[in-house]
Amino acid sequence: MAAEYPSKEEAMVVAAAEELMTKTMARYDPSHDAFHVQRVRKTALQLARTVSESLPEDKKPDLLVVELAALLHDLLDKKYVSAEEAADPGLDLVEDGRARLIARIVENVSWSTEKKLIAAGKIDDWYRSCVELHCVQDADRLDAIGAFGILRCAAYSAATNHALHTPKGDPAHESSAIQHFYDKLLHIKDRLKTEPGKKLADKRHKLMLDFLQAVEDEYDVQS
Repeated sequence: MAAEYPSKEEAMVVAAAEELMTKTMARYDPSHDAFHVQRVRKTALQLARTVSESLPEDKKPDLLVVELAALLHDLLDKKYVSAEEAADPGLDLVEDGRARLIARIVENVSWSTEKKLIAAGKIDDWYRSCVELHCVQDADRLDAIGAFGILRCAAYSAATNHALHTPKGDPAHESSAIQHFYDKLLHIKDRLKTEPGKKLADKRHKLMLDFLQAVEDEYDVQS
């Protein structure tokens, strides 16, 4: 599952990041656990390798950066940590110049961060062109849709005591798990950045549409 690196030092850095992630994510609910991070790690590396095939040598993504950013991307999720904790990321596992890039990717992975940047007109050239960022972003967003996305949406709703499904017009409808599909999850496919990520999203998007139709069919069943 891990990428292959030429040095023992790099392998040790990845192991340290994985240990830190596992310890930290154990405090979070099942929608954002270590298994989620491992799926993102695996998918991000797959995307990076696939993207590399069509890029010149000097444009290929750095696999170590991709893997470490994927492992650490949810370490300071604002849903689970205080503002003080989020302000001190402590992502200093890599001592060379890549540490700053990894920290910057981690700070910019999330969907909500991107929405705020777009609204403020602050999407810059780095954000548009950083292949490592795009691979980790797409991997994280792919895990929010499809079969695992459905499971994670239900898990987070349960953890935060939000309804899974309510009739339209009910006060709890806007914060329900089903409404979250319409607010965010069904829009993810059109916001992916890598070509292989977009291809993977098609099947997962269709699965969500089928699921939502099944929910409505079962709810509307005549007695």
